[in-house]
Order: sequence, then C-alpha cells, then structure tokens
Amino acid sequence: MAKISSDTLWELAAAEVQSQESGAGDGDGDETVCERSVFLMGSKAGGKTSILLRCLERDEPPKPTLALEYTFGRRARGHNTPKDIAHLWELGGGTSLSDLIQIPITLVSISSLSVVLVLDLSKPNALWGTMEKLLHAAQAQVEKVFSNAQTFKPGAKQHKAARSAARVLPKDYPDRELISPFPVPLLIVGSKYDLFQEFESDKKKVISKTLRFLAHYYTASLIFTSIKSESLMSKTKSFFSHLAFGLERGKTVSCDYSKPLIIPAGADSFSQIGSPPTTDVDIMSLHAKNPKDLWKKVYERVFPSESSGEQRDLKDPGKDPQYSEPQIDAMRAQKDQLWCVCLNYVLHVKENKHQQAIHNKSI
Repeated sequence: MAKISSDTLWELAAAEVQSQESGAGDGDGDETVCERSVFLMGSKAGGKTSILLRCLERDEPPKPTLALEYTFGRRARGHNTPKDIAHLWELGGGTSLSDLIQIPITLVSISSLSVVLVLDLSKPNALWGTMEKLLHAAQAQVEKVFSNAQTFKPGAKQHKAARSAARVLPKDYPDRELISPFPVPLLIVGSKYDLFQEFESDKKKVISKTLRFLAHYYTASLIFTSIKSESLMSKTKSFFSHLAFGLERGKTVSCDYSKPLIIPAGADSFSQIGSPPTTDVDIMSLHAKNPKDLWKKVYERVFPSESSGEQRDLKDPGKDPQYSEPQIDAMRAQKDQLWCVCLNYVLHVKENKHQQAIHNKSI
C-alpha cells in the first residue's frame, strides 16, 4: 500500500522549489543556494505590503492582502553565482486570521525562519493588543514545531532543523536573565512614522519607550519607518535584507525619542530605557504581575485597548470593506435576502402546523 504523505501543499511546493534550485546549481562547484523564510504579520492596513514591495525593489502598486499570501525574492552573492532565495509570507487581516500562522511556520521553514511584526504607529490604541495576540500565536506555533521535532530520532533532519533554529544568546547579552527571548529572530517595525511624528511629544514618548521595552524584552530589533521617507526605507531594507539574505544590517543606532528609533537587537538595555512613563499614578498601585504586565497597564492608561473591537469587526472577512466587490456583494445581498424569505416561510409553515395540531387536539 502506498504511503500517504502528511506534508501540506505549501511544504511540498517549497520542497519542489528547493529541489529545482539545487539541481540548477550542481554545475557551479561548491556554490550552494541558501534559502531563508521571512514571515510578516502585524496591524491591519499597517503598510506591510508596501514595505515588502519597497524592500524587494518592486515597482508595483500594493494590493490588500487576502488572508495569507506568498512571494519570494532572489539575490546573487556575486558574479556568476547561484541566487539565494527568500521565501516571504504575509498575513493579512490584523489579528483576525492568526490561525493561519501555522501554515508558514513548519518543520520545513523553522531552521531559517525570521518574523517581522509591523505595528501601525498612527493607531496606538490597537498597538498593544495586536502585538500581544500575534506574537503569542507565532510563539505558540514555533514551540509546537520544536516539540514535534523532538518526536524524531536525534539524527533525523527534522530534529536537526529544530536544534539549529533554537536561539542561543551570548553570555554578555544585556539583561540576559530578565528578558524572554522570542524563539526565532524578530524584527519590530513601527510603520507610518510620518503620521506618528504629528502626535504630542508626551504620547510619542509613551509609544516609543513601550516599544523599546518590548523589543528588548523579546530580543528583537526595532525600527520606525515610513514609505514616504527614502532614508528610513533604506535603513528598513537593510534590516529586512539581513533576515532574508543574511546581509549586514548596518551599524546605525538611534534612541532619541524626537527621531525615528533604530535599535538592533542587543543594542539596548532596561537601564537605558528607564521606567514606564507615568506621572498621574503610583506604579505600585497597579498591582502588576511582572514587568511586562506593568508596562501594559501604564500604556493602556494612556491608550485604552481597541484590539477586541477590531477582532470582532473582522470575524467575517466577507464584510470587510477592503475586500469589497460591488457586483459580487450585490449578488450576495440578494442571496441573503432570498435565504431570509425562505427561512421565514419555513418558520411560518411550521407555526401553522403547530397551531393546527393544537386545534386538532382540542376538538
């Protein structure tokens, strides 16, 4: 009896691409194709697609991301050498489609996986909720993959892939005993800086300090950017290319709250970040369970969370205005109306039968 493969369609497709690329490079001596995977997620309509297109130098208009989309990028390391490949996944819909995270994070991708979290700086009330739900979902899936890999024998390629993916921090990493490293390399991008810089200075400081804390806590790199700034996009591309192709990400560091933040992982510390920015409440009165919970309570006093409302509104993507199709929507509305008429008719018939049965019993 033939063995039935448990691989998903995406895993099979990725394996086929890898096989073809490896075959194409056989005649180039010891030059091998390097493949990496980058998974982008974040705020709904936060600019993920626009940032990705600019980093790939693709001159095309961005379109709303439909659920989960895949593309790839290539880059040659030198003259007459095979091009390295970056498998790029983008999750749409903000937090509403977080269940799809399990598709790009698999045993096939885990050994070379990085995550990019794009947070819309112009919508601070949804920022913490978006960050918390997406990072939790991604981390849970990564840990599930690691756990599944342990079921294979130590010499199996799946077991080796999980071991090679596990992050090991240097002994001198700042605050090593106080942080909670994300299991794979993580880049946090604060988008729409052009709108953010119009905020009041006190609010900008709260958002900036909070994101600095979160980035350091998760051992992530942090950069603020805007597609309207060539300089910021150039720096963002350096961070992206570091994850996608292993290139140098540059040595620029900016912690000045009056300027866009640019902080590579490991370049910050809790002592430099300072305490949560609050003046109207005693921190001890917030009864926080841990430092992260304290920062959350302080942040949400300034920017009450709206993440639950976003998730509720997007529960049915068919009603999301960004996916509107006038002709299809009109046909759907007509179908829904017809369905309601049929349902009312069925209920009316059942009610009549029920009344008739009561009447017959009374005779």
